[in-house]
Amino acid sequence: MKHSSSSKYLSAEDARALRAMAFAPRMLVEGHHSGKHRSRWRGASMEFHEFRPYTPGDAPHLVDWRVFARTDRFYLKTFEQETRLECHLFVDSSASMGFPEEPGAMTKLDWASHLAACLAYLVTLRQDRVSLTLFDATIRQHLPPGATRGHLQQILHALEQNAPGQKTSLSAALERALPLLKHKATLVVVSDFLDDPAAVFRALGAYLHRGFRVFLFQVLTPQELLLPDTAYRRYVDMETATALPVHPSAVRAAYQRELEEHHRRLSQLSARRGVEFVQARTDQPWLDHLRRLTR
Repeated sequence: MKHSSSSKYLSAEDARALRAMAFAPRMLVEGHHSGKHRSRWRGASMEFHEFRPYTPGDAPHLVDWRVFARTDRFYLKTFEQETRLECHLFVDSSASMGFPEEPGAMTKLDWASHLAACLAYLVTLRQDRVSLTLFDATIRQHLPPGATRGHLQQILHALEQNAPGQKTSLSAALERALPLLKHKATLVVVSDFLDDPAAVFRALGAYLHRGFRVFLFQVLTPQELLLPDTAYRRYVDMETATALPVHPSAVRAAYQRELEEHHRRLSQLSARRGVEFVQARTDQPWLDHLRRLTR
């Protein structure tokens, strides 16, 4: 299925670049040595496995109408060699993702939305299924997996209409979302990960136990990584509104030590659990990170 789309977070230029990428992205192929992607629905040599219920987003022509005639319910055939995949995109939409608040600036949520839009396009281009979950401390919106052009448009629209919300709790959102995901799949979480790493990985443990492949993208701004070199600043916590007037030069070293320790903990826990962890900056092209994962 070759399709094109253009939206706030997926330009025609992005779509052309994505179509030029390798057709079997490493991050979306189930298992590290699965070989080339093969369609679930083509090939007479595939051995029938079982029927599964139709879910929104499945192509109607794949329905087994003989089973429908007998049961008055929609079912699709599945096969032992099927490789159709599901990818679940989780986009942190908490207040801190709205940083920086300067007019015209690329916020963390903007960057995350661009990445999610590109991934959704890439997945549906392969005729695989993708879902979208927008969260802060709660699940704000969930679009179940689908593979159609219309489903992609729903995802793009949801990303465009989204805005920074309330205080974040990534661990709580992951726990609440688990029952929504019915099948083992690829889970991609895009967040600033300003949460307790231990709590995040306790929540991720349930996904890993179920066999999910997990990819974490930590999105930060250059201003967060390197405090601006100004004489005096008043910093305001975007989620609690707590204000703290400081001289950046006086706290920079301690701040960067804390940030590095937080990054180290996330990296160590990721390596220990077989999770891929990527730190991204909002001044870096999102497509570059996708290219890394499609080599």
